[in-house]
Amino acid sequence: MSYVTVSAKIPRRLKEMLKQYGIKPGPVIRRALEEEVRKRVLEELEEKAKELSARLSHISDEEVASLIREDREER
Repeated sequence: MSYVTVSAKIPRRLKEMLKQYGIKPGPVIRRALEEEVRKRVLEELEEKAKELSARLSHISDEEVASLIREDREER
């Protein structure tokens, strides 16, 4: 896995408190960024799912079941 360096400016007081409590900023920043990316990906997927649901809403459950059955029989 390849890594890059990301930096951020924080208030001096926060840096002092990180040192006081023995908190390493790297893992905290990494987790926060990973969580934010995960949140955005889920939001994007939810939006795409809503769009797809709207486009497919005119297809009845019976028709979906029939299409699935046909596909399984063809295999």
